[in-house]
Amino acid sequence: MENRAILAKFGQRVRLLRKEKSLSQEELSFKANLHRTYIGMIERAEKNITLINIEKIANALDTSIDHLLKFDSGE
Repeated sequence: MENRAILAKFGQRVRLLRKEKSLSQEELSFKANLHRTYIGMIERAEKNITLINIEKIANALDTSIDHLLKFDSGE
């Protein structure tokens, strides 16, 4: 998968799960201890996120890393 495509799919997945939890980007960033603009950049596929920050976002969304990364299964 092309680098940009995987970033876009991950960003879409974060946005979907964030909205399912009725969280704003600011609320998610607070829960994940990340900057609000960083969350926006992830959702817009502008940042190549680290595994550490993937774990922070998964925890903030009360989900597993595995569930967060299931963006190829049609979800």
